Amino acid sequence: MIGGGTAAFVGRYTDGGASGGTTTVSGTTVAQSSKGTVAGVAQAVSPAIVEIGATSDSGQATGSGVIITSDGEIVTNNHVVAGASAVKVRLSDGRTYTARTVGTDPDKDLALIRLDGASGLKAASLGDSDQVKVGDEVVAIGSPEGLTGTVTSGIISALDRDVTVAKDQGQGQQRQQQGGGGWPFEFGGQEFNGDTGSSKTTYKALQTDASLNPGNSGGALINMSGQIIGINSAMYAPSSSAAGGDSGAGSVGLGFAIPVNTVKADLDNLRGGGSGG
Repeated sequence: MIGGGTAAFVGRYTDGGASGGTTTVSGTTVAQSSKGTVAGVAQAVSPAIVEIGATSDSGQATGSGVIITSDGEIVTNNHVVAGASAVKVRLSDGRTYTARTVGTDPDKDLALIRLDGASGLKAASLGDSDQVKVGDEVVAIGSPEGLTGTVTSGIISALDRDVTVAKDQGQGQQRQQQGGGGWPFEFGGQEFNGDTGSSKTTYKALQTDASLNPGNSGGALINMSGQIIGINSAMYAPSSSAAGGDSGAGSVGLGFAIPVNTVKADLDNLRGGGSGG
C-alpha cells in the first residue's frame, strides 16, 4: 500500500487558490478544446506534479507531490518525507530543488514541503471533493517506480472508505527501501503490504481503479476539468508469490486518495508546523 485527503472548505480556497500570504497563480485549467479528455488533463496538470526523493537512515524513498503555490509549496504524504534528513524535488521540466519540510500531520498522512529559491511555478487548481460521485472519471499523475510524470486514468470506485495507515516516522521510507509491497495499510479488517505496526491512524478516502504503483504516493487524483480532488495515498500491490508469478506486483485497481477538502482544511495547520511531528 502506498500512501496519499479532504474536507469542505469555503471562501479561502478557490481553484488553485491558497491563503497564508503565499503567492498563487491561476492554476491548472484544461483548454476548452481538450476539456474532458485524459490528454487535456495531463497537459494542463503535469507541470504541477513533482517527484520527491527523501533520504533517511533507512535509505532512499521516492514519492510524488503537488505544487499548490507558485513559490514552491508542495503537498505530499507524511509517509513520503517522515524522518527524512534530506529532501530533493524534481519538476516535470527536469529542474531539481532542495526542499524543507514545513509541517506534517501524521493523523491525516499529509505533509507540506517548500522548495528553496523557487518562483513562477505552475500551481494546481484545488477542486471540491464533496462534489465527487461514484463513477466520475479521474486521472492520476505521479512518479511510480521513479517514472516521472506517469499518467493513468479510471473512475471513482467508492467514497468514504476507512483506510488505516501507520504513523511512525520513517516506516514508509523503510518499507519502500526494502522493496516490499509499499506503504502498509489496513482496509476492511485486513492488512496489505505488510504490518502497519501499533501506531496507526484512520482516514476517509476516495477509492479509485486508476492504476497506482509504488512512487505514486503524494501525487494527484484529478477530475476531468483539471482540478485536484485527492492526494493518492495507498494502493494494494500483491507480491509476485501471492499472485502466482513474477509479474504480480503492481496495481490491481484498488487505490485510495485523501480527499482534497481534507487537504485544504489542514493547510493552515501544516503551514504552522503541523501536529504530531
